[in-house]
Amino acid sequence: MDKKYSAGLVWFRRDLRIDDHAALHHALRQCAKVYCAFVFDTAILESLPRADRRVEFIHDSVVELDRALRQLAGHEAAGLITVHGKAQTVLPHIARDLGVQAVFASHDDEPYAIERDAQVLGALANAGILLLLGKDHVIFERDEVMTQAGTAFSVFTPYKRAWLKKVDSFYLRGYPVEKHAAALVGRPERFREAVPPLSRLGFEPTNLKELGIPTGMSGGQELWEDFFDRIDDYDATRNYPGVKGPSYLGIHLRFGTVSIRGLAHAAYQRMQHGSKGAETWLGELIWRDFFTQVMFHKPEVIGHAYRPEFDALKFEHGKQADAHFKAWCEGRTGYPLVDAAMAQINQSGYMHNRLRMVAASFLIKDLGIDWRRGEAYFAEHLNDFELSSNNGNWQWAASTGCDSQPWFRIFNPVTQSKRFDPQGKFIRRYLPQLAKLSDEQIHAPWKASPIELEAAGVVLGRDYPEPLVDHETARQQTLARYGAVRS
Repeated sequence: MDKKYSAGLVWFRRDLRIDDHAALHHALRQCAKVYCAFVFDTAILESLPRADRRVEFIHDSVVELDRALRQLAGHEAAGLITVHGKAQTVLPHIARDLGVQAVFASHDDEPYAIERDAQVLGALANAGILLLLGKDHVIFERDEVMTQAGTAFSVFTPYKRAWLKKVDSFYLRGYPVEKHAAALVGRPERFREAVPPLSRLGFEPTNLKELGIPTGMSGGQELWEDFFDRIDDYDATRNYPGVKGPSYLGIHLRFGTVSIRGLAHAAYQRMQHGSKGAETWLGELIWRDFFTQVMFHKPEVIGHAYRPEFDALKFEHGKQADAHFKAWCEGRTGYPLVDAAMAQINQSGYMHNRLRMVAASFLIKDLGIDWRRGEAYFAEHLNDFELSSNNGNWQWAASTGCDSQPWFRIFNPVTQSKRFDPQGKFIRRYLPQLAKLSDEQIHAPWKASPIELEAAGVVLGRDYPEPLVDHETARQQTLARYGAVRS
């Protein structure tokens, strides 16, 4: 059949796979010849630390993507054109050089990405080239799930009901690629350079491989197969950091090495057959859609409270606040579950979801520190950092966001510890200096007797810090802080 365009370019971004890939599917069906490209965008990379697990994950995933495209095309000349530079400049240059009529890519709703894409759109238009963007990283985006009044949802539960009412096989179907692969063509000789090594991008290796974090499409598939065997138990296991409950697919969702449609379809089917675990996990994917549409409709949430009145909150400032923030970052608060959670993120770039809530609540409502400082720390350290979800979850914890926890709800870190790590299994893993404390003492070492501490080989202030604050005193101060704004 006749194709609409003689040549097209697929611009891979946060969709580093070939299976069920909407932009690749559309390009292969509409173009006689299809090229593929990935830009190591210096506008993003230059703001990151020189050793960053996410960059290493992307690099390894791009290498696998390049190999997969060559295998799909059936010849070595095909594959991924990879360049290092500012996307707004290099992508239009590649498109002009290749002589394509259209560039196909997936939406990215982060404010920087929207601005970048507008600049790329303009540069391509000046050359007579189309930029065709479509949905790929969520099930429903932008204006697809709205209230009856035609406005964006601000409360999750009715959004979830509307999401579940709308979803069907049409929205969960995949975009086949393999049967259209004949359109993939070889790269011109000048674009056949291999994916540049990490060092040439200005980055150093991390402990990604030591941690055993699988990368690329194969890594995402490996984790998904492992989790699918456990998905029915997810509702019972997800809150316990010492148990293998989560999917660990966050980083793969972030960079699109797995298909969100494939995951949601499988979970939806299991839910239809009565699996509470699959229903609960599907709810997590719906939260992700929810926060994405919140950010799209209200980009001002980046840097400001969703509920503007809470921008007036008077958080702690000065040397003591800075010292407390540093202690929180380094896992030296004196509250074992909080400190173990911070050790986990510092060592691995991952933090269990329940602990993200506990650690965030402690920073904001025990230490009285601005949620934006914690949000920025997670943004720098989380492997699976997504701007919309990170912002939404921090504002949830701070009670400043849409459908957030009530401002007077304040997690007790000791109670949370006893409930969700009752035997101290997680604490012992990340705070081995407390390992010999009993299951009761390990949640609040300062309550142990001198004899019990001596028997466990723990000297408070030497082996482990005294608590930075008294929780009940901090709780009263937080109630007063929020109450002043509410009044």
